[in-house]
Amino acid sequence: MKIHPKITEFLATGFFISYIPARLTGFKKFTGAGLFGTALALGLAPFLPESGCGYGVFLAVFLFFSVKVAGAASALYGTHDDPRIVIDEILGYWVAVAFMEKTIFSLTFAFIFFRIIDTLKPWPIKRLEQNTAGGFGIILDDVAAGIGANILTRALVLFKGILGY
Repeated sequence: MKIHPKITEFLATGFFISYIPARLTGFKKFTGAGLFGTALALGLAPFLPESGCGYGVFLAVFLFFSVKVAGAASALYGTHDDPRIVIDEILGYWVAVAFMEKTIFSLTFAFIFFRIIDTLKPWPIKRLEQNTAGGFGIILDDVAAGIGANILTRALVLFKGILGY
């Protein structure tokens, strides 16, 4: 099933949120688009399924949907992982907060850890990005960054609990 180009762009850009950095700075580069995409994911987090099973099903469906949309957007823009595509950051952040209590503490630190990991792309994540083509390649590195952020957030929550805060 082919998605209409305007719908593809609307979904891939996080409802056009990835255009905001270029509009604010006046530059044609979309530097900061990933930050805006992640902020959108944070803002939508309260609307995600609460149950573990429901969340798992939601993530699986959104993963396949994201791969399709990211691949179509990549073809539309003529480049692999164009900065305007932020559906991968949205999914990555939702992986970062997966199966944990959605407190301000956990949501904030998952955001911080995800942005750091997604920006720096440490060795195994960078390799995933470089060696995987198409929509899946666009999505996979952000899912891996989300897993890393999830683990770090859980460790911090656990450490906070041990200290009694």
